[in-house]
Amino acid sequence: MATGKKTTKRLAYLDWLRGLAAIMMINGHVFHSFTHSDYRQGSLYVLTQFVGGMPPAVFLFLLGVTLAFLMESRQRQGLDAPQRVKAAMKRAGFLFGMAFAFRFQLWLVGLPQTHWTDLFRVDILNAMGLAVLCLSPLAALSSAARIRAGLAIGLAVAFLSPFVSWLSRSWLPKPLAAYIVPSTEAFAFFPWAAFVAFGLSAGSILRMAQQEHTDRLMQWTALSGVALILGARYFSEIPYSLYPASDFWLNAPWLILIKLGVILLALSAAYLWTQYGASPGWSWVRQFGTTSLLVYWVHTELVYGRWLYFWKESLSPVQCVVVSVFVILLMLGLSLLKTNWQRVADAAASLLPRYYLPSQSSGD
Repeated sequence: MATGKKTTKRLAYLDWLRGLAAIMMINGHVFHSFTHSDYRQGSLYVLTQFVGGMPPAVFLFLLGVTLAFLMESRQRQGLDAPQRVKAAMKRAGFLFGMAFAFRFQLWLVGLPQTHWTDLFRVDILNAMGLAVLCLSPLAALSSAARIRAGLAIGLAVAFLSPFVSWLSRSWLPKPLAAYIVPSTEAFAFFPWAAFVAFGLSAGSILRMAQQEHTDRLMQWTALSGVALILGARYFSEIPYSLYPASDFWLNAPWLILIKLGVILLALSAAYLWTQYGASPGWSWVRQFGTTSLLVYWVHTELVYGRWLYFWKESLSPVQCVVVSVFVILLMLGLSLLKTNWQRVADAAASLLPRYYLPSQSSGD
């Protein structure tokens, strides 16, 4: 997720993809929170939840990309290996801090209905923090070695996930198990960290590529995405398996690779659109991408908190569409306010009456 900093033209496609993921996330959460039980088997609801399952993978992948940018930047600045690793670990500490602040805010606002154990729920920010912490040592490697290591770690996490699911949780404290073992109730390291590792590898490639070669790189990115989708789909349907048992929607490596393929296709499409399709200037989709952390934080409280409790599980699909548009526009306004906060504050200050105190001279 972004921090709201302005991006260069070259990176506009990354913010655009992140913004698209944020919009899909909001829509999926609105339908999940407000759709009446009678409509939860309908095609529109199923579609929103299916599409809404992609944003976490996109956010984690793009986190890996920006982590690679950080490592490359520190390397070009001449920092030694321990300093580069320390800089990456600081990013992990920031994410953990945001994760616990987010959980504490939700727990505090939800009192007395919330329980103290809610503070230890493993959400996507926790997954980001742990993944970055574990990948921080890769900052000590060269760019080429980092590409290979990120790819290898991503594949290892994906293919080990079904085995990790078999681990008995009896010897692990529940909060720790939530960080490690695949679950439908948490964003565990297995398999979600695979997207961060893949993103780290992709980000290192992007940083090594020359500006004039980006078009060709994106063509290969799209082809790789198609190959991953078709290949993973094929292997997921063959009657042989590496695992005695696995849950496709929870821990199957083929689902991870299919999602990765979709992300690569979306990445190349975002580049194509921002470079050659979109008109120059401001983009409302990219605007979401520059403030996605704020949008994630606020919309979660709005949609799942007490603010709109009167709509919880009581709306038809058409009504959910209207509410989704309303929340998206509201979050767009919040995003613009954050981006232009200083300008808005200066304009508001100019409208306030000014008071002048009489000068205090020694002769008065």
